[in-house]
Amino acid sequence: MQGWPELGCALWQLVVLVSFSQTEEPTCVQIGDPEIAQLSQDGDIVLGGIFYFHSKALDYSLLLFYQLTCRPLVNLKSSLNFREFQFAQTMLFAIEEINNSTDLLPGVSLGYNIYDTCGSIPKTIKVALALNNENVNTSSNSDTLCTKPVQVQAIVGETSSSPSTAIGTLIGPFHIPLISHFATCACLSDKTKYPSFLRTIPSDYYQSRALAQLVKHFGWTWVGAVRTNDDYGNNGMATFTETAEQLGVCLEYSVSFFRTDSTEKIHKVIETIQASTSKVIVAFVSHLDMDVLIHEMANYNLTGYQWVGSESWISDSQIAVVDKNHILDGAIGVSIPNTHVKFWETLFSCKFKHEKSDENYRECTGQEDLTGVENSFTDMSLMPIFNNVYKGVYAVAHALHEILGCGKICNNNVQLDPLTVSMYNVWTKEGEEVYFNENGDPAAKYEVINWQPRENGIVDFITVGVYDASLPFDEQLKLQNRSILWSQGSNQVPVSMCSEKCPPGTRKVLQKGKPVCCHDCIGCAEGEMSNITDAVTCVRCPPESWSNERRDACVKKEAVFLSYNEIMGILLTTAALFGTCVTAIVTIIFYKNRKTPLVRANNSELSFLLLFSLTLCFLCSLTFIGQPSKWSCMLRHTAFGITFVLCLSCVLGKTMVVLMAFKATLPGRNLMKWFGPTQQRLSVLAFTLVQVIICILWLSISPPFPSKNLKEFKEKIILECALGSAVGFWSVLGYIGLLAVLCFVFAFLARKLPDNFNEAKFITFSMLIFCAVWITFIPAYVSSPGNFSVAVEIFAILASTFGLLICIFIPKCYIMLLKPEKNTKKHMMGKGPPKTYIHK
Repeated sequence: MQGWPELGCALWQLVVLVSFSQTEEPTCVQIGDPEIAQLSQDGDIVLGGIFYFHSKALDYSLLLFYQLTCRPLVNLKSSLNFREFQFAQTMLFAIEEINNSTDLLPGVSLGYNIYDTCGSIPKTIKVALALNNENVNTSSNSDTLCTKPVQVQAIVGETSSSPSTAIGTLIGPFHIPLISHFATCACLSDKTKYPSFLRTIPSDYYQSRALAQLVKHFGWTWVGAVRTNDDYGNNGMATFTETAEQLGVCLEYSVSFFRTDSTEKIHKVIETIQASTSKVIVAFVSHLDMDVLIHEMANYNLTGYQWVGSESWISDSQIAVVDKNHILDGAIGVSIPNTHVKFWETLFSCKFKHEKSDENYRECTGQEDLTGVENSFTDMSLMPIFNNVYKGVYAVAHALHEILGCGKICNNNVQLDPLTVSMYNVWTKEGEEVYFNENGDPAAKYEVINWQPRENGIVDFITVGVYDASLPFDEQLKLQNRSILWSQGSNQVPVSMCSEKCPPGTRKVLQKGKPVCCHDCIGCAEGEMSNITDAVTCVRCPPESWSNERRDACVKKEAVFLSYNEIMGILLTTAALFGTCVTAIVTIIFYKNRKTPLVRANNSELSFLLLFSLTLCFLCSLTFIGQPSKWSCMLRHTAFGITFVLCLSCVLGKTMVVLMAFKATLPGRNLMKWFGPTQQRLSVLAFTLVQVIICILWLSISPPFPSKNLKEFKEKIILECALGSAVGFWSVLGYIGLLAVLCFVFAFLARKLPDNFNEAKFITFSMLIFCAVWITFIPAYVSSPGNFSVAVEIFAILASTFGLLICIFIPKCYIMLLKPEKNTKKHMMGKGPPKTYIHK
């Protein structure tokens, strides 16, 4: 938005206009002095030009005076803007070149009226009105319409966005094309507001996106922003902010100013920069405002900041000259692509070597002498902008060429329609295409410019990359492999972040009340990892993996099982083999003494079968050790169940033999004929067959299978055998428990029989141990984690087996080996000493 003086001037003109409109007789009178064109030339077709040749005053008060009176300070040398004068001369050069051409508009001469607006929007509007109609005072009565044809077929200008919006709004209804060479505001692409606006410079929409991608490319996520407080700066910065946020870049501050602002306000902008923590400043500022800002910053120590500039000032050599304190050294930004220096060739009558030079022209070296000129009039750093003016004039000429149906000669009788000027894509004399899309914008291409000061203090604008908006997003920005000079002459890319990047193994947590770029780094929890920088979340590892100590990778969990190589496995294996050996020794002792009364009295056949089953019980425990497999899982539980039932069936048979033998000695009892050797064998077979049937059903319906226990330990996988059917497993154990209880009951009933060697006593004690072991086993098995449950089961098998072996067979071995005199039938059948009763 412009300052109050300009607004006051515009309002004053509006009041005068309304007062005239209220007179009784309609009049058409120009308000104020007529506008005089600074440069003009007659022609068959006239083009308009709007530039501001005067833009600077000596001080703020003079500038206010100039804007209030709407008069340029032409008497002040410092107010002359050589830059704008160059733009006007470029327009004249192009028109002269077209007039001298026999191929373009033959027989038609182009004229021009070029006006100076002095950088004032009210004056810009007056100039546009002057170009629209004759610039004279006229009046008319009610019978004559106050209408005249347009005086120009197109207008070249304005340089800035805000004046262009004013002109575009004014001349849009008349369909007069306004072709700007430097007005970049994205708002001007709105054809509903500015139907006749065209431009030869890309829209700020693309420039803002290019700057955002440039900032993101170098990893700057925490930047400050300074903008011109007008359409150019506000709209451009709005697009930059939106794109930057999408790319993860945050703005610490965004301040605006205008060149007519007070010194105090500009100082506040500088103080905001000084108080910030970001080291990168994005300056979406016009060259005039940048000039003012640089002058004020000279009083502050603002070195060490990396500046990112818009095309308005990044390639302007005059800004580099003003920067005496080298504040902007190393600046980087986007600029309009450079172009072939046609003007240089014309000035020195030479051709560059890539052209096919005529014999009459010498080769341009680029070192032609310009030392006699010390102003910016011959400065070639703005050549891309000159070329935009050049292309704008050629666009109008080609459109007129088509409208007039030009061949060898043009049809001068054609009624010109300004609207059709914008409907053609044309080429300049140098073969460069001038293209306007449906919004009146050209293709968006930029060069990435880097300020690199030389030893003599002169700044070179080095092209270090390109940006092409027509390419896919990931390919739009390309930086060349050449060194970039950063602020303070550093070769290292500056760092500008609110928070340090979070390394792998951590995640970002936003700081409350601050932008998203400000965060803390929190380590990933157990079982989670992040293997990228600045991870937002930690990823949970797969079930069979676990995070390492750094939490930056998932490693496969260690698979553990009860193996033969670990201490517990070795001890249990040793105990099982030791039990097997002891059983074998007992078997040998019994076999050698098989004909003795002690062996024969206790049913030697069942004793040997019991010893065999005990051997199997010891050996079946080994199936629980080692890595589980499909067959080992089915074998371990079924072998354990069947061998133990066989063992208990034998014990039950021996107990029943002892009990029946005593009952058979009673008068009138002959029970042994019902429980002879054949019945004993059948009972053992029947009891065992029941367990076999249970195991077959278990294996058929839902057998045990190898599984991976992922829940017991976070960092380990327990390889174990799943039960398959819990009913099957507990049925096997329950049947074993039933037989053990029967053995205990029958042995308990026979414990006081009168033989000197009553085996029932030892069976009772063995069953007591057996039941105690397995009753204790149940809670221990359920509560033991992982492979410890397997060790508990093996321990229960070995403990109960040792209990049976020791309690039933070791006493007999003691007699057979150490007390052979007691191994006689008489001793076996002898009665105990009579009991003595004392009566009181």
